[in-house]
Amino acid sequence: QVQLVESGGGLVQAGGSLRLSCAASGRTFSTYAVAWFRQAPGKEREFVAAISQGGASTYYPDSVKGRFTISRDNAKNMVYVQMNNLESEDTAVYYCAADAFSGSVSRRLSPHYYNYWGQGTQVTVSS
Repeated sequence: QVQLVESGGGLVQAGGSLRLSCAASGRTFSTYAVAWFRQAPGKEREFVAAISQGGASTYYPDSVKGRFTISRDNAKNMVYVQMNNLESEDTAVYYCAADAFSGSVSRRLSPHYYNYWGQGTQVTVSS
């Protein structure tokens, strides 16, 4: 199993940037695909970004494409999402999720595919 802890959330003005971090435990982190999801009050949990085991493949929905970038450093057991040009609609609790599959991350966009989750970090974008 793997344990995940998110950090880096906070309050930022519209147009600003934040980088969220996901710290993972375990010796087999490189076998896990990792995704970011977010959930705003009254809304369903929404897919934000995903990255494959080795980091060669990434996937984003249209809502964040061109603004968010996911990356990982397997030597440090870390995954990041760089969020630029933030909008008020990006306000949500952001979660890191992982599971040990090696298939295409473009086919793993539902939260039901991921068994391991962090506790979340709040991102608030003011206008």
